[in-house]
Parts: sequence; C-alpha cells; structure tokens
Amino acid sequence: MAKGVGELAGSVKQRAPKASKVSCEQCFFYCNTLCALSLPEPCPTFRPDHPEGLRPPRQMRFVFRQERRRQSAWAFPTAQEQAALHA
Repeated sequence: MAKGVGELAGSVKQRAPKASKVSCEQCFFYCNTLCALSLPEPCPTFRPDHPEGLRPPRQMRFVFRQERRRQSAWAFPTAQEQAALHA
C-alpha cells in the first residue's frame, strides 16, 4: 500500500544525519591567522581546516535527465531553413 505524505516526511526526518557544531577554531582562516572578524559564531565563509589546505566547498552533483522521446513543441529553424526564408 502507498505511504501517505505524513509517513514519508517522518521517515526522512529519521534518516537525516545530525550536523556537528562548528566553531571558529576549526576554520581554515582562523587556524592560519587569516580571519579578520571577531564574531561570536562561525561566519558564512567558514571552511574546515584540513592538512591538505583549503578545499573548495562541495557542489551538488549534476545528473543528466533521460532524453525525452517526444519531439519538442517548438525548435529554432536550421541554417538551411533560415537561408531559404531570407533568399
């Protein structure tokens, strides 16, 4: 039997991992004396300090959609069709 919306939302909450609290002492900029801010909490530019150095923030993965088998409702004319229109 299909699950209801409330049941699905509940199962998602149960699977979500807990995010650990970050502090300025764990920030790359703070550890390398590059931070010029004195805020009570980590700033939006927080980057974890790693032995390898500064890493770019993780990006979302790009997933290609399956190609649609239907023809599009409208498409640009080909070069030959445009040339025929203006000839």
